[in-house]
Amino acid sequence: MAEGRAQGCALLLAGCGKMGGAMLDGWLKAGIASSVAVVEPAGLPESLRGNPAVFLASAPDAVPSTFVPDVVVLAVKPQVMDSVLPAYRALVRPGTVFLSVAAGKTIASFESALGEGAAIVRSMPNTPAAIGRGMTVAVGNPVVTGAQKTLCDSLLRAVGDVAWVDDESLLDPVTAVSGSGPAYVFLMVEAMAKAGEAAGLPADLAMRLARATVAGAGELLHQSPTAAADLRKAVTSPNGTTQAALDVLMAEDGIQPLFDRAVAAAANRSRELAK
Repeated sequence: MAEGRAQGCALLLAGCGKMGGAMLDGWLKAGIASSVAVVEPAGLPESLRGNPAVFLASAPDAVPSTFVPDVVVLAVKPQVMDSVLPAYRALVRPGTVFLSVAAGKTIASFESALGEGAAIVRSMPNTPAAIGRGMTVAVGNPVVTGAQKTLCDSLLRAVGDVAWVDDESLLDPVTAVSGSGPAYVFLMVEAMAKAGEAAGLPADLAMRLARATVAGAGELLHQSPTAAADLRKAVTSPNGTTQAALDVLMAEDGIQPLFDRAVAAAANRSRELAK
């Protein structure tokens, strides 16, 4: 791939589960990946079968030696990453960057397995990447060139928004906020629906209201440049029904200290998994 080029790259994807498959679909649609070798013992997802730009390899050594990837995307489960990595050491070269989307695996762990000469970008995406609305934060080691960072940014941006940090330790709270965050939102929908039932609504209507409200509010937040606090204030009439609910949610023992504890617990677990 030409220096600085971020279109039509040769890509090797290690692991094609839900996250890897969703991201690959986004890369193909965006035209970023022109040829892709997928290493996935379980086979390709149905949506990718028959795509002429994608070929399947059962193991790293089954990839043709003539295929030289610009990017090796590491999307296998964190629990098996250490056992998988040594097989990719042969692909370390100045023109190849390794992009990890695995939670909890540090740059140091990749350097240990691949060698200090490997260009490595560690990233933390989240599940809305499956619909092109992900949020990813990334950090690279000193070996990563500007052109490689641009390429990785293009790959990650094809499935959502991207932010870069210089301090790798920030990926632990990032994991706690955006990586795990979709689960918090889904739980909020469950909680709102149950509260609606407790207030007398039929269960199916309560869930329908909760789902539509959270989805709609999220889309409004996505499309509006207005700060979240200002959007909240705009729907809160003094002494009205919303204010009555917010008096509970924003009390000293309300939602903020609960979220503080939850995010801290997730961040601490992320640090533990990295050891």
